[in-house]
Amino acid sequence: MENLEKQLDQIGALVDEKIEKASNQAMDNAKGEFETSLKSEIENLTNKFVEINDRIDQSEVNMKKSFEGSQKTTFKGQLVNAINDGVLKGLTEGNYNSAKFEIKAAGDMSISGNTTGDVAEIQRIAGIKADALRADHIRSLIPQGTTDAQTISYVKEANAEDGAAVVAEGTTLAQSDIDLVESTVKLEKIGTYMRITEELINDVPALTSFLSARVPERILAAEDNQILNGSGTSPNLDGLFTDGTAFAEGDFADTVESANEYDCLIAGLNQLHLANYKANIILLNPTDLHKIVLLKSTANEYLKNQIYQGLQPSIAGVPIVTNTAVTAGKFLMMDSNRATQFWIRQNLAVEFSREDSTNFRDGFVTVRATERVATTNYEPAAIVQGTFSTAKAALETP
Repeated sequence: MENLEKQLDQIGALVDEKIEKASNQAMDNAKGEFETSLKSEIENLTNKFVEINDRIDQSEVNMKKSFEGSQKTTFKGQLVNAINDGVLKGLTEGNYNSAKFEIKAAGDMSISGNTTGDVAEIQRIAGIKADALRADHIRSLIPQGTTDAQTISYVKEANAEDGAAVVAEGTTLAQSDIDLVESTVKLEKIGTYMRITEELINDVPALTSFLSARVPERILAAEDNQILNGSGTSPNLDGLFTDGTAFAEGDFADTVESANEYDCLIAGLNQLHLANYKANIILLNPTDLHKIVLLKSTANEYLKNQIYQGLQPSIAGVPIVTNTAVTAGKFLMMDSNRATQFWIRQNLAVEFSREDSTNFRDGFVTVRATERVATTNYEPAAIVQGTFSTAKAALETP
């Protein structure tokens, strides 16, 4: 291939030389003619030039077909095109005294400089990419129930007076007293909506399925916050942190040297056990768990062996669950089977409708996601909650 291209360059140079010589002879000749032998030489060289170029074209035919529409023509290519188009025909047949054609200067090619529109191939990845949302939700950690009612009522023990004791023969027994108090919670609505044009729904194929999965996660995130931190005042749910018993250091007050997060959790578990509850979950923000994992002894050895038992992190046999819904720096542990229950009146639903305001006229579709739920925190003493900073200060030796 290189040899053919070299021959092509040489013959091209000879053609240029002969054309220039013929032009000079024509100018010197009064009749504007030049030697027949020179005319023959030009014709032979031209034929040879075309023949070699055809051989090159034959070997590169696939490449030329692929780039024919977009590739810039080189000097040799433009010279061949000019010859094939007959620019030298008149000269070789004696009809003209000279031949002239312009060669455009070749330049570097680029997508930005030499293409218009979407010439380059575009590969579209299916679906819609988005930031991750919370994968696990607080409702899955506590008992659940369903209801058809608008209000849930339950009876709680209050102000118990325990007179149970041993007595001597003939002695009057001490009296016990228990107050029974009714508590009620309302089913509350959590929801949101979006207005989307018909064109967006029709032209983005994955949008409907994307919204059907994405919007409910927003509702569940708001639900997580309500289960943990709701004030209990309608339309808020009763929150675990709100109703739970505050951390109490008890006999551990001012007794722990260099108190850390691990010490706080042990003291909290003790508080639950003293109240006759058996903790089955410790709820933390991921950052706080990782802080505990990084704790070291005075010998600079990690304490993680006291935390992990198998794949499930735990402390004193109680599983640790992390969730970003928990505020960093706070902790909660509970006997979930006795402490609380999550109620569902209307489970999470996503609806699409044109029947909203001026949707039909304006070409919009409203996407609505709603649920009706409630929490009943039956036994606040079965929940211990607190902040690590306060708990550490209470445990730390003076």
